[in-house]
Amino acid sequence: MTRTRRLTETERMEIVRAAGEGVSTSELATKFGVTPRSIQYTLKADDERQRDAAVATAAVTVKLTPEELGAFDEVLALAGVETRTEGLRRLIQAAGGTFVPDAQLAAEMARYRASLHEVGNGVVQIAKQMTHANRMGQGAGSEFSELRLAQMRGLARFILDSADEIDLLLRRRRDAMQLQATAALREFAHAAE
Repeated sequence: MTRTRRLTETERMEIVRAAGEGVSTSELATKFGVTPRSIQYTLKADDERQRDAAVATAAVTVKLTPEELGAFDEVLALAGVETRTEGLRRLIQAAGGTFVPDAQLAAEMARYRASLHEVGNGVVQIAKQMTHANRMGQGAGSEFSELRLAQMRGLARFILDSADEIDLLLRRRRDAMQLQATAALREFAHAAE
């Protein structure tokens, strides 16, 4: 029975560093004279160690308008959070239920999609009839009757109303998410006291 070579702590650190730079598992296994599985276990053990020690290894970069940043700072001040980093960290930690896709919003959007699809089909039919009339030399005057004009006006009204409803729906959802985020910040601020 062959024994596999044991890695030293220095070798393990070098493996983690090299893997982070993109060196493949098989290359590392060859370099250190161990099996690829040993390399995988070493990397997994390091991941678990970092997670257990709560070592921050990921960064988030967000570009905001001055108005958005000012609003975020106001919410942080109201919640008693001292830094933007801490506020963002608290929001991310509390995001368990806040940023979950909203089933009601998805159902509403599906309904709007279906309605707009029907409208799109109507527009296509009208365009086909107008194109056919032009090809037959009848001109748009004979095919574009008062009924067609009323349909086009109704279509335009429907599209504008739909856009307003979608905008209102999304504003309500955004406001609800903002309230949840503010509540999460306050909860963490009180827990820290």
